[in-house]
Amino acid sequence: MKTGMVLLLCALLAACAAAPVTQRDERFFGDRLFAPPTRRISADDVFALSAEMRRYLDREIAELARVKGRPRALFDALYDKGQLRLEYDTEMTRNAAEAFAARSGNCLSLVIMTAAFAKELGLAVEYQKVYVDDAWARAGDVYLAIGHVNLTLGRRRTDEAPVAHRVGGRPHETDAMTIDFLPPKDLRTVRSQPIGEEIVVAMYLNNRAGEALALGQLDDAYWWAREAIVQAPGFLVPYNTLGAIYQRHGNPAEARRVLAHVLEREPGNTQAMANLVPVLAGLGQVEEAQRLAAVLESIDPEPPFSHFKRGMAALRAGDARGARDAFAREVARAPDYHEFQFWLGVAYLDTGDVEAARRHLTLAMQNSTTRRDHDLYAAKLDRIDGRRQRAPESSVNPAVADLLPGGSAPR
Repeated sequence: MKTGMVLLLCALLAACAAAPVTQRDERFFGDRLFAPPTRRISADDVFALSAEMRRYLDREIAELARVKGRPRALFDALYDKGQLRLEYDTEMTRNAAEAFAARSGNCLSLVIMTAAFAKELGLAVEYQKVYVDDAWARAGDVYLAIGHVNLTLGRRRTDEAPVAHRVGGRPHETDAMTIDFLPPKDLRTVRSQPIGEEIVVAMYLNNRAGEALALGQLDDAYWWAREAIVQAPGFLVPYNTLGAIYQRHGNPAEARRVLAHVLEREPGNTQAMANLVPVLAGLGQVEEAQRLAAVLESIDPEPPFSHFKRGMAALRAGDARGARDAFAREVARAPDYHEFQFWLGVAYLDTGDVEAARRHLTLAMQNSTTRRDHDLYAAKLDRIDGRRQRAPESSVNPAVADLLPGGSAPR
């Protein structure tokens, strides 16, 4: 039976600290265990501009820069509603060229695309880890912890004097501009910490590894995670991902080695603990697994998705009220996560409370982060409304079979 695994992924951008520069370490690589990747995997592609991006830079951004200055011109050209009309979508993490071509991306993709243009314009780019509460998501049985990062655009220290001081004047560019794609409610109240670009590159590669793992593409997942470690050896997040890949691939000894390395560096890393417990059990080290599980429970007795799992079990057992109560606890902890709202709506529907079901399905649709999920929730709402029009209010209790797992529910 497959066990769940916990990854720190960067749909917004992964939480991290600035990693020290370390020597390349290949102790944890097992290239012989995996087939070659099915596509090119290279850090050189992360910020690379496509020909289409260069044309857009020349035709749109350069002209605006003469009027507004480079930072404002870049922001307006990319994110003004009358320009590219970019769509926020977390389906996959794209590099700069892919995000521009698709006109969509998650926050990491949009940060990378913006930075790629900024560097081509000669602007300094700085990245900050923003200390907000991590959100959670899932893809199948892969659970994803999601943190947050923004970027600041400014002038390079070698730039000439402010352009506004030149004859004929152009906008002053000495003030830095911070761009935050999903800002906290009040940025003034949160702390941030600078991180290097090598960390951002590793985040992108780690995201791709996690996405490939969730799709069962284990060979590609390995090579993405490996490249992330090569790019930022001191950044521990990809090591945890690599351990999860080894576990799923059937290499428990390798998984144990790399996850133990994470815990040596960060003894309180709950993601690594959660991944290591089933690995130890699978290796027959039951007592050690139990000890680690007890430590994990003492640190985090109600981990993310714990109420969700109870709710799903109750729903399958036909206990609609128990499912409703469990999902409601998860929604109370993470009201913006669309899948929790969806399943709470399903549970309410199963109890016969159609109004509450519709309310939570509407919230699921409004909070969805992919076009696929948005359309799915909209279809569910239409189905409920169609049933209500065909039946008296007092007798409406639509079957929930269409909403349960099996191709019609969120992944």
